[in-house]
Amino acid sequence: MKKRKLGTKVIILMVVFSLLIIVSTCIAVVVRYREDALERSRGQAFAYAKTAAAYIDGDRIEGYLTTLQKDEYYEQVENFLNASQDYSDLKYYYVYVPYEDDLVYIWDANEEEGACELGDHEDYMKGGKEVSFAAFQKEPEERALVSMDETYGFITSVVAPVYNSNGDPVALVGVDISMPGVWQSIAKFIFAASINIVLVILVFSAGLFAVVRQRLIHPISLLNKASGEMVSNLASGEVFRIDVHTGDEIEELARSFEKMYEEVGDYIRRLSEVTAEKERIGAELSVATRIQANMLPSIFPPFPDRKDVDIYATMHPAKEVGGDFYDFFLIDSSHLGVVIADVSGKGVPAALFMVIAKTLIKNRALMGGTPAEILAFVNNQLCENNEEEMFVTVWLGILDLTTGLMTAANAGHEYPVLKRAGGEFELFKDKHGFVLAGMEDSGYRDYEISFAPGDMLFVYTDGVPEATNAQKELYRTDRMVEALNRHASEGCEGLLHEMKEEIQNFVQEAPQFDDITMLALTYYGPEAAKTGE
Repeated sequence: MKKRKLGTKVIILMVVFSLLIIVSTCIAVVVRYREDALERSRGQAFAYAKTAAAYIDGDRIEGYLTTLQKDEYYEQVENFLNASQDYSDLKYYYVYVPYEDDLVYIWDANEEEGACELGDHEDYMKGGKEVSFAAFQKEPEERALVSMDETYGFITSVVAPVYNSNGDPVALVGVDISMPGVWQSIAKFIFAASINIVLVILVFSAGLFAVVRQRLIHPISLLNKASGEMVSNLASGEVFRIDVHTGDEIEELARSFEKMYEEVGDYIRRLSEVTAEKERIGAELSVATRIQANMLPSIFPPFPDRKDVDIYATMHPAKEVGGDFYDFFLIDSSHLGVVIADVSGKGVPAALFMVIAKTLIKNRALMGGTPAEILAFVNNQLCENNEEEMFVTVWLGILDLTTGLMTAANAGHEYPVLKRAGGEFELFKDKHGFVLAGMEDSGYRDYEISFAPGDMLFVYTDGVPEATNAQKELYRTDRMVEALNRHASEGCEGLLHEMKEEIQNFVQEAPQFDDITMLALTYYGPEAAKTGE
């Protein structure tokens, strides 16, 4: 797509800017003139109403209402109202007495057919009653009523009280002004003002563009041409110079381009070196990932000759290498060790600490002892020279495959989840000890879980309940247990694959912030080992 030149963009920008100024100025002028015009029309209406109210003898009103007979004075007032209406822009000029249900006309200055006669009754327009009674008092309120009526059209109405000799209000003088006439005068003013504003701003914009083009656009065009050549010069290694001498910031910009050319050349050379180094590190991380994966049991079933237990585990690191790990191993022919752990931190440091912790736990477990004794020993070993203050949460269980009795201990890890044969998965809220490498000589407590044939165990790291979607919502343990029960019949391997799918469906496109590690175990008992089922 062809790009617009700077001069074209400046013209478009100035046109848009000019239009904004024209529109905003016209709006401001129109709003102000409209307010003034409406205020003048209301003031004129009140002036006519008050003039007539002062002219009329209020003591005669009651007599006209009683007799409904016109006299010489009545004709005099009527002529006054007609003459005033003829020499003004008033649409209606009338005198009436307000009552609760309607109003009664005294005078109506309208020589055309349809004028109200003395004593005629008429209903109030919408809002007219409130305006009338607000003015029909010794200290009247001046209100203007704007209404759209099928009979009288679009009008503004004002009223002023007529007083008798005792100072009591006896009638009201009403004045109606046709609003279309007011709006027509406003429209004429808007048209005239808009033309003047547009002409002034266009002349100003044309002059401003001429100055901008001479002082800014032309030098920048030269600079743009030179910058295009900079890329080719950078590729060839030639010396780069920009021939701009304006004596202002544009010349300084040209010198900055020349300096940038030198710095970019240095940067490209350094970037090539860094890229090569990153490729080397990436290759090493790939090897580290494979090494870490090979350290974890990955051949399933792990004990193909044994039918008394089934076990399956997965680990999905958040980075190339992670800090979570699992392990399972036969301590002897009848005891199975099961470990799941989570090292603090991520990446290479966590992976190195994981290697140490995993090795210590397995080696110490093979020497014998209870899970609590094993964790206490490993804790003291990890505390030595732990200058980085890293730690690891561990759940360790030793299952007697002949009796189904598991002895376990928890060093600050997540609760395990148990499912009895024919039942549902439920959290097993065990006692937690302190994390390993957190404090020397920490004590840990053993507890026992009795497994019957068909019972299942599910252990995991905090990457499962703390998996987060794009709405910052956690997966949580309750959702995890519900998912386990939905797929309880899948077996160990199928269960873990379904759980990973459940977690992925929850987080969607959100990035993985923590390692996700899971292990499932099903105990079948010694009878299954004998029958081979």
